[in-house]
Amino acid sequence: MDPILEQIKPGAPLPPAFYRLTALEAAPRLLGQTLVRRTEEGDIRCRIVETESYGGVEDKGSHAHGGRRTARTEIMFGPGGTAYIYLIYGMYNCLNVVTGTEGDPQAVLIRAVEPLSPADEARMRRYRGTAARKPVDLSGGPGKLCRAMDISKALNAIPLDQPGGPLWLEGGPVTGGSGAVETIVEAPRIGIAYAEEYAAKPWRFYFQGNPYVSVIDKQAEVWAGAN
Repeated sequence: MDPILEQIKPGAPLPPAFYRLTALEAAPRLLGQTLVRRTEEGDIRCRIVETESYGGVEDKGSHAHGGRRTARTEIMFGPGGTAYIYLIYGMYNCLNVVTGTEGDPQAVLIRAVEPLSPADEARMRRYRGTAARKPVDLSGGPGKLCRAMDISKALNAIPLDQPGGPLWLEGGPVTGGSGAVETIVEAPRIGIAYAEEYAAKPWRFYFQGNPYVSVIDKQAEVWAGAN
């Protein structure tokens, strides 16, 4: 059993040791954990089903590549456990979980989530604002999930290890709704052709066969860390 996953208890805050992991270590282990958004309509709880790792100054796909420190990226250089939220294309918010130790920029992009209950799904549909005929249309993709969970840059830099705030993480079940153990696969990240040799790194992780996953890669392989 994975020693980090052993410390995670359903419904409890993720242990401090989790947030000290590198992004590459944390990304696959975030799968199956619960993202909670407190709204005026009530809490929305979702299982994380797809992530991407962006870690270290050497990663050419990272905003902090080469040690780039700006007003936007400064949060990535802080200690793990906070939310890094930024805007892309001038309209879509992206939620990241900062991990690692202070001074080492590490962040995990949350790419897709799955509502835990019909009530969670109903709230997400109201925030989403458009007809979502398929699960992937509701929250399969970083922009879609942020819209469906009412996550904006107003939540940037908030702690994710404090239940009861506007946004936090807690332990979730390690199996899907059917009770079967889900297979984690790894594939290259999406939309980072500019990252040169880092574009092909298999640093995207998702549950094989989950209908909320944003992009299915036919060449995806079982996550090496599963063995």
